[in-house]
Amino acid sequence: MDYKRFGNKYVVRLEKDEEIVESIKTLCRENNIRLGTVSGIGAADKVTIGLFEPATKKYHSRELTGDMEITSLMGNISTQEGDVYLHLHATLAGSSHQAIGGHLNSAVISATGEIIIDVIDGHVDRKFNEEIGLNLFEF
Repeated sequence: MDYKRFGNKYVVRLEKDEEIVESIKTLCRENNIRLGTVSGIGAADKVTIGLFEPATKKYHSRELTGDMEITSLMGNISTQEGDVYLHLHATLAGSSHQAIGGHLNSAVISATGEIIIDVIDGHVDRKFNEEIGLNLFEF
C-alpha cells in the first residue's frame, strides 16, 4: 500500500495480493482516522460479500473468485469500542459484465486498487442494536 495525504483526503494505491479491508484499517489506525468516507475502484480476484437478512438478523456471505472489476467501493469509517470500524459496500463485475454487490467482508487485489479516504473532523462510535441486529451509529 502506498498513499499520499492532501488536506483531509488520502489517495491510496493498493498493490496486488493486498486485502482491501485490512489495508484501510491499518491506514486508519496509523493515521488516527476515526471518522470518514471511503470510495474506490480496482480489480480483485477473491472477494467475500454479504447480505444482511433483517428477519433473522444474520449476514449471509458469499465468496467469489476469478477476475473482477470493482466498479464501486463505498462506505464509511467510524469506531467501535475504541477501534476502527469500517462499513463498506462494493459492486463487482466479472467477465460477463453483470454486476453483483453487497456488504464487503474482504477483497484481495489482483492488479491495483485506487481508494480515496475523505477524513471528517469528528468522532462517531457504533453500538450494537438488539432490535435491528446491527452495529449502528451512536451519537
